[in-house]
Amino acid sequence: MIALRPAQFLFLFLLSLPLAGALAVDASYYPKRPGLRWTYSSGETQVMGAPVVHRGVSVTPVSHQFGSTVFTQDLLEHRADGSVWLRGVNTGGRLTWYTPPLNIYPPGPLRPGQTWTGVTAGLRQRSTVVGVAPLRTPAGAYNTLKIRTETVAAGKLSTQTTYFVPTVGVVRYETADGSVIDLVK
Repeated sequence: MIALRPAQFLFLFLLSLPLAGALAVDASYYPKRPGLRWTYSSGETQVMGAPVVHRGVSVTPVSHQFGSTVFTQDLLEHRADGSVWLRGVNTGGRLTWYTPPLNIYPPGPLRPGQTWTGVTAGLRQRSTVVGVAPLRTPAGAYNTLKIRTETVAAGKLSTQTTYFVPTVGVVRYETADGSVIDLVK
């Protein structure tokens, strides 16, 4: 199993927000169209791939890259109820498959006060929509949902805050060490 620092682990999936809506939810609430790209002030670009079947599960790969070099790839499952699950992470050609998968997002739409949890592979997380916040980034001005995620791994607590915009994705995240990373395009 690949050991990731909690901030790295959260970075791998919190910026990757695809989700197929169900139950009268707009299917683009969590964007998931193949070819979507998000570029952040850290220099990272994330690229949404076309769905593939891996271990009998349809997953959407999200590549995390700097320049043309892919460093990691998340494998996200979009369930019929609209929830998103992290099924695995591919790092350096080595796949870590999560059994059980990690619940990344509940069915949308998200609302202030909503909380969800996930547990897998020695990781435990709790995410809460703590409110709404207007925000300006190099990519534009947004009304965001502010999400606080606490992760416990190897007995250590790490907290991150993401700023999510329906149909767009994450436009800012604040890492556990206080770094602020904005969407630039």
